[in-house]
Amino acid sequence: MAAAGSALVPARESHGLGARLSEIILGGQDGLVNTLGVILGVAAASQDIRIIIAGGLAATFAESISMGAVAYTSSLANADFYHAQMARERREIKEMPDLERQEIREIFQGWSFEGELLDKVVEHVSQHEAHWVDIMMAHELELQPVKNKGLLKTALWVGFSAVIGSLIPLSPFFFLAPAQGMIVALVLSALALFAVGYFKARITVGVPARSGLQMMVIGIASALAGYFIGSLFGAPAS
Repeated sequence: MAAAGSALVPARESHGLGARLSEIILGGQDGLVNTLGVILGVAAASQDIRIIIAGGLAATFAESISMGAVAYTSSLANADFYHAQMARERREIKEMPDLERQEIREIFQGWSFEGELLDKVVEHVSQHEAHWVDIMMAHELELQPVKNKGLLKTALWVGFSAVIGSLIPLSPFFFLAPAQGMIVALVLSALALFAVGYFKARITVGVPARSGLQMMVIGIASALAGYFIGSLFGAPAS
């Protein structure tokens, strides 16, 4: 009974850094990989450090603005979709209560409720429209609540994380020649990607070392595509 009932308890909203982990990883990883790819491509095509830095800075700010905007609009679209589905569920409860009550019964049957207890639970839920709708949203449509509040903050987190991630591969070129800068940028980026994957698995699920290695390999492989494209148009490094 307790185990089944726990499925009805809304998940508590997380706060602090943990609540922003997905935004930080999304923005940071995307900013790092994309900017690294641009920098490697430009450096492979041109040994002019000014062009490399200009290309990296352009990629950094364009990527951060783009990622922030995408995070905002996609979150807004998810919230709009959730509220539209909620309105539809409310309408169906009013127009087809018997059918919706049967769906509630099937949900609780799946949680091993039966007999008189099942009848009482279905009757109780059916008398409270808000709970009825919440259960249908979560367990029939498998949708989690999405709030319009805080969307701008989410976009800012993603955009800021993209800037920080982009600066990791770009920073060596402020101090080193292009050839050395590419090597250091690759090493720093690989370490950063591994650390992010490792940390993510430690606080969520998965094997930390494997998660870190996967993120590092995928990210570096994606960025190296930029180098190979640039090498088609440039001369060998001096």
